Amino acid sequence: MAKVLYITGNPKSDETSMSLSVGAEFLKAYRKQNPNDEVIQLDLYKDYIPLIDAEVFSGWGRLSENQELLEGEQKKVYQINSLVDQFVEVDKYIFVTPMWNLSVPPMVRAYVDCIMMAGKTFRYTEAGPEGLLKGKKAVHIQARGGFYSEGPGSEIEMGDKYLRAILNFMGVENVQSVIIEGHAFDPSKAPEIKNNAIDQAINVANEF
Repeated sequence: MAKVLYITGNPKSDETSMSLSVGAEFLKAYRKQNPNDEVIQLDLYKDYIPLIDAEVFSGWGRLSENQELLEGEQKKVYQINSLVDQFVEVDKYIFVTPMWNLSVPPMVRAYVDCIMMAGKTFRYTEAGPEGLLKGKKAVHIQARGGFYSEGPGSEIEMGDKYLRAILNFMGVENVQSVIIEGHAFDPSKAPEIKNNAIDQAINVANEF
């Protein structure tokens, strides 16, 4: 039995979000194929994701000196520790995000800041940084209104590239992407684009 973390980074509903609706079909297919796996859902726009701010840095400083944390520091530092421990403990990751401003939404970046922790998801060695999450795998389901897989757009797409780089840095080298794109460029083709993406998502889920 595997542990799976299903991470969504979109404030919209499944009904109004292309990425979330395709992600829901992926999850349905995955659960059908792997009924005994434990799926943990994390909504980055509903669950508490601390920002790395002055209180977090001061809290980390107090911890390094074995000092008691202040109330605000404690809440944030303990939640960050909880998030990174959860990320380390699972076997598979499913990220579901839209493309916003060529990248991922701010809460996705805030979450990445929480889980990129030296000593837990990576470490520094004499040969350079080393990922500690080897053997795990991930899928990124991303919706893009325009076209960014090929041509000039591919050079400025920073969302899927960003998550792949982050995951690779932490040792997760098996990363697949399900990309939904072009539905805002030509709304008349949106249903067809969505259906094709769902078919792809189900195929990937059956092998994940």
